[in-house]
Amino acid sequence: MKVVLFCGGYGMRMRSGAADDVPKPMAMVGPRPLIWHVMRYYAHFGHTEFILCLGYGAHHIKDFFLTYEETTSNDFVLRGGRTELLSTDISDWTITFAQTGVESPIGERLRRVRHHLDGDEMFLANYADVLTDAPLPEMIDSFARRDAGASMMVVPPQSSFHCVDLGEDGLVGGITAVSELPLWENGGYFVLRQEVFDHIPENGDLVADGCAQLAKRGRLVAHQHRGFWKPTDTVKERAALDAAYARGDRPWAVWERDGAGASAPGSRDGAGARA
Repeated sequence: MKVVLFCGGYGMRMRSGAADDVPKPMAMVGPRPLIWHVMRYYAHFGHTEFILCLGYGAHHIKDFFLTYEETTSNDFVLRGGRTELLSTDISDWTITFAQTGVESPIGERLRRVRHHLDGDEMFLANYADVLTDAPLPEMIDSFARRDAGASMMVVPPQSSFHCVDLGEDGLVGGITAVSELPLWENGGYFVLRQEVFDHIPENGDLVADGCAQLAKRGRLVAHQHRGFWKPTDTVKERAALDAAYARGDRPWAVWERDGAGASAPGSRDGAGARA
């Protein structure tokens, strides 16, 4: 299935200064940027056709793949001055780079790449800055059996704050951690049918417009995930993931856990990137 990734936002809370124009998906976690970790997750499950919805800082993402260094994350042999890869990351990936506007909301970005989906009934979509160990095949299979227009992964609230139950006299009746409330947050990792386009207006939003309208019609389903899920909205969150990677604590790297690793070289030349 094709994978649409939204990677064109400003990511202001990840910016380290006014001169920093690197988009959030290019923030580093270990030796590779966030977007690579997300794409590697999908590729592990066999989904290697990517459509990148570009916007702010698009040249950073293009340059990364156009000058991709396989030796950064793969073993190799240097023989006679020539590099012989023992494995590869992206040799079987096809990547479409689509400029979808600097100011476009996510729904509009999706609308602008619809023609790249080739009319596929189902496709995947996600933000390019959220990591998880969720069982993707299970999410897809469950949605395929349902008569629905969209599925979104939902996770427990991530806030560390507490909610306070107040009485009319100002007395506190109870204190509950937000994470313990019977609530769920949008976790990204969408499985969509073409039907979603019927509910996204021009310059609309995927969740507030598309998913909300499908929910009103009983056409939106959710996959509840209580496992690992981490966003990277802030510098602190990105740094925490980077530190976890350094100490070998990376549950999102399902390609390492499942022993599949990178693919052997030679199956297809190049990254298959197309502008």
